[in-house]
Amino acid sequence: MIASWASEEMSAPDLGDERLERRAELLLSRLGARPNLSIPAACKGKAEIKAAYAFFDNAKVTFDKVLEPHRRCTRARMAEQEVVLLVQDTTEQDGKRPEKQVAGMGLLDDARPGFLLHEMHAFSPEGIPLGTVWAEIINRTEGISHAPSAEKQRQRKHTPFAEKESVRWLNALQEARAVAQELPNTCCICVGDSEADIYELFAEPRGERPVHWLFRACQNRAVQSDERGRLREQLLATPKLYEAEVKIRARKAKTAVEKRARRKERQARQATVEIRAKTVTLRPPQRPGQEKLPPVQIHVVLVREPNPPKDEEPIEWMLLTTLPIETLENVRKVVEYYCVRWWIEVFFKTLKSGCRVEQRRFEDIERLLPCLAMYLIVAWRTLLTCQMGRQCPDLDCEALFEPSEWKAVWVATQKSKPPKKPPSLRQMVHWIAGLGGYIEREKSEPGPQTMWIGMQRMHDLAWAWDAFGPGATMTSS
Repeated sequence: MIASWASEEMSAPDLGDERLERRAELLLSRLGARPNLSIPAACKGKAEIKAAYAFFDNAKVTFDKVLEPHRRCTRARMAEQEVVLLVQDTTEQDGKRPEKQVAGMGLLDDARPGFLLHEMHAFSPEGIPLGTVWAEIINRTEGISHAPSAEKQRQRKHTPFAEKESVRWLNALQEARAVAQELPNTCCICVGDSEADIYELFAEPRGERPVHWLFRACQNRAVQSDERGRLREQLLATPKLYEAEVKIRARKAKTAVEKRARRKERQARQATVEIRAKTVTLRPPQRPGQEKLPPVQIHVVLVREPNPPKDEEPIEWMLLTTLPIETLENVRKVVEYYCVRWWIEVFFKTLKSGCRVEQRRFEDIERLLPCLAMYLIVAWRTLLTCQMGRQCPDLDCEALFEPSEWKAVWVATQKSKPPKKPPSLRQMVHWIAGLGGYIEREKSEPGPQTMWIGMQRMHDLAWAWDAFGPGATMTSS
């Protein structure tokens, strides 16, 4: 049986073969039911396993074609929202294998094979994932430059922006602009972390139905000469608008010798921050041998922790945006919208730890990438279930779950006959997470990890319910 959500997300893929399109639906349903297991373990029987690997090996099956039906569904969900945050970020996909390396895969650095996935994911302002809007693969097959750092810096300075890897941020912004033109009743806001602090993005036209953007500053940029000084100093000179409490997530440094403040290890905590805002005109940077960029007027919101805990780096975000900041409520929304950016990191964790995409054993990258596209959809579905339980707790659980799924979970967890009326979505999510190891605590909600483990067990229970339980339909010979 193919799950109804899988049929919807994989409706009408353009694979040029009706059999391949049916196989795509079945595969998404199978992998979604058991995201943490291997592909053979997720499939049912030798014939299905063989067909799955043949699907990924077919030249008609590509990363973009597998993802396209889901992208259409994402845009349809976006059309139902007043405001949508299009959060973009890059994650490394480690390609190291214990034995044979993946053919066609480039390098992440001098020693590690792998590639980059740049994803733009749509979220509601409450953090509910709506799906992948756009994704790009960066595979460094030409190797890593070993030139001295000074030479690398000179090369970067003289390389046209269109030829740099960082152009992916502009590509995503242009896709966000195109989507904004399709959705006249939805305010589309492209969100990025400090890697998106690229002047070409600020100067990019925003479209007839303007797409907004909200990026965290990485550089203390120069403002126009008549205003003098730089961004941070301009903001610190403005009066404090208000104070707020923000939740700071824990972070582990990638290396033991990491010295950059924004990459150092830190503990999770509640931080008291001061908020300031100002409108400035940025002075364009020099691009040797390239077209001169225009000055750009932007709004800036400074979020700063004046009294951090001992031995902790203070929190400081300079948020660059086209969103209005005229009122206190406008400024609050800018800060709240940027806080949603964190959910794309949860999405990547779900993709890597929950769907184990880096452990998939393919001999060629052309087979691996369509599989990655399939798991992007599975990761979205897993995170959606988790977030819907938090944001829409009173919704009927049949909005996300089949009758056999919630009834089987009810019997397994409540040890009683299921009622005629389905339980609430929040209750169902908590029971499923309990199957995955979640322990009920006051003011706590299940996380993605207990959800993907619990959903796997839920699908096994639902299969038993339909196969030989109350949902079975027996036929006499």
